[in-house]
Amino acid sequence: MSPIHIFVAISALSFQVINGACIGGYLAGYGPSDVSDWAGATIRIEVGLIIFFAGFAGNIFHDDELREIRRAAARDEKHKAEAQGDKAKTGGVEKVYKMPENGLFRAILYPHYFCEWIEWIGFWVIGGWACVPARSFVVNEVTTMLPRSLSGKRWYLERFGQEKVGSRKAVIPGLI
Repeated sequence: MSPIHIFVAISALSFQVINGACIGGYLAGYGPSDVSDWAGATIRIEVGLIIFFAGFAGNIFHDDELREIRRAAARDEKHKAEAQGDKAKTGGVEKVYKMPENGLFRAILYPHYFCEWIEWIGFWVIGGWACVPARSFVVNEVTTMLPRSLSGKRWYLERFGQEKVGSRKAVIPGLI
């Protein structure tokens, strides 16, 4: 796994604290306060949970697919070093870039982004359409990750070529 710069780690932690405070503050100030506020919410919450966990499972699956590329490269490097009797080279592996082929990677280059959007759209459904922090979270994720996926598609095309990338879209199957 690539090392993470301390600024990135601090930024991620800060974002999570701020996001949690926004959602908690919204729920405390504007969320359901009595039984009547929950009337009719059961179906919305159940549908939202299904959407959330489908996105969550997809996100985990596709992130693991990306990690498996590096794990496989590390195993290969270790086996080669052991076969050559070189114990010093079994500690790490250079970055390896391959086109993932499983799951939604067959149709898009960034399915882990797409699944994360689905995950948080499910959270927004659970909170209700008026849940401003949940809606803001989805909008912020899409506006942050969409440009990254589009520039990432250009990177894939430069690195692997149109023939290898094929008809894959960047992040939304069949669209973008």
